[in-house]
Amino acid sequence: MKTTIRVHFYDTDEMGVVHHSNYIRWFETGRVEFLRSIGISLREMMNDGIMFPITEVQAEYLSSAKFDDELEIETRAITLTKVKMEFEYKIRRVGEEKVLVEGFSKNVFTSAATGKILRLPDKYFSKLEMAQD
Repeated sequence: MKTTIRVHFYDTDEMGVVHHSNYIRWFETGRVEFLRSIGISLREMMNDGIMFPITEVQAEYLSSAKFDDELEIETRAITLTKVKMEFEYKIRRVGEEKVLVEGFSKNVFTSAATGKILRLPDKYFSKLEMAQD
């Protein structure tokens, strides 16, 4: 799935390039939009007492984006189970093949009440299952 964003001035650092921390935020944007596209609302999950903390995140910075660049976040699910979801990301300028940043994230599903890992109910897992590559 692909999501498009525009680099805001406040996303850049003193050198005029995107600050590295923003790419992690944009991974989240890609992940949330991926889930939304398959009919999963994170707000609904939270209302059902399900949390989804990040347990691992990685980024490899290959080239810099700059203010006003239009970027494309490519999000691909690599593991979707009842207890975790893992995604890969590639961020490029729109219309270019060159990858600026590649990344990975892993979330686990936990109970809001106990903080312990839980198995995702079929209400959500069936949608994840259908989205698996």
